[in-house]
Amino acid sequence: MHVHVVAAATAWERRVALTPDAVSRLAASGHRVTVDPGAGAGSGFSDDEYAAAGASIGREGDADLMVAVERPEPASISGARSLLGLLDPLGDRDGIVSLAATGATLLAFELVPRSTRAQAVDVLSSQSSLAGYQAALEAATLCDRIFPMLTTAAGTIRPARVLVLGAGVAGLQAIATARRLGAQVFGFDVRAAAAEQVESLGATFVAVDVEHQDAAAAGGYAQELAEDTERRLLAGLHEHVAAADAVITTAAIPGRPAPLLVTRSMLADMRPGSVVVDGAAATGGNCEVSRPGETIEVEGVTVTAPLDLPSRKADHASQLFARNVTNFIELISGDDLGLVLDADDDIVQAATVARDGMVVHERVAGTQVSQQESG
Repeated sequence: MHVHVVAAATAWERRVALTPDAVSRLAASGHRVTVDPGAGAGSGFSDDEYAAAGASIGREGDADLMVAVERPEPASISGARSLLGLLDPLGDRDGIVSLAATGATLLAFELVPRSTRAQAVDVLSSQSSLAGYQAALEAATLCDRIFPMLTTAAGTIRPARVLVLGAGVAGLQAIATARRLGAQVFGFDVRAAAAEQVESLGATFVAVDVEHQDAAAAGGYAQELAEDTERRLLAGLHEHVAAADAVITTAAIPGRPAPLLVTRSMLADMRPGSVVVDGAAATGGNCEVSRPGETIEVEGVTVTAPLDLPSRKADHASQLFARNVTNFIELISGDDLGLVLDADDDIVQAATVARDGMVVHERVAGTQVSQQESG
């Protein structure tokens, strides 16, 4: 199989889909790998390292599979049989339609099922773990209080109080990291199973008077709340947010805007010098005042909404991403190492967004139609 690595187009994206180590493993298996010039520079990998690993630098003919961290421009995948990457299929349908028009089969990591078998190719989980870790570090850096308790000759400093809203992969990693830094940590999620997971990490689960959701009913994700439930949730969270020195939010709903969890009135009751790290900025943010990609100050509280949390640890993020990609390549490699997209395979079927110029994924195509009708 001819695999081509596409360089990221946005300035803040420093990750790369395949590292030199991953290229070496693929080349040793018999695959041919080509790499866009400078594709690994943001992660610290030079073109010479890729060449030494067995890759050719530059576009050489039409690839069987192109791999990308972020959705590339249609012109950059012209002639490719297939494309695998983070394609934002539920967030930007127009972009997917444009890519589909190239004729390439589109495989989106965002749509990989959350199953035991799919864990080896679950990019969202591997990258979310790094995002949660980085979010905790950002909170510790921006907060005007240190996280751990500190006893000195001048007296004892109490540990900072950290509240993590959303206890998925990113949230749990944020909790674990904040705990390792010595903070007093609290966590919340609307999913019923979250309480046990939060407490298993040594944090305190925040009780709010709302009905908890069964995550299994939505593929492991939280579901959108009814208006009345949202009001009760915000009212119940208000005092906990106000008491926190640092709030980290990670709540997201696939294909929908991020749920509101931190309001301006909550910020007004927080201590000046405290911080909110909005980890859901890519889908609008969990904080009412967040500006995706920016850090602002509101009511004396620093509110930061980074779009590149995993990318800030680009080396390790790329290593994990590359392992997910190589595992996916193994999944779609035939006995002769050619590309085989088995429509009966549950992972391939779930991840396939478009084929032969048409959007074929029901969720993507269906939402696109409904948006056109409502517009």
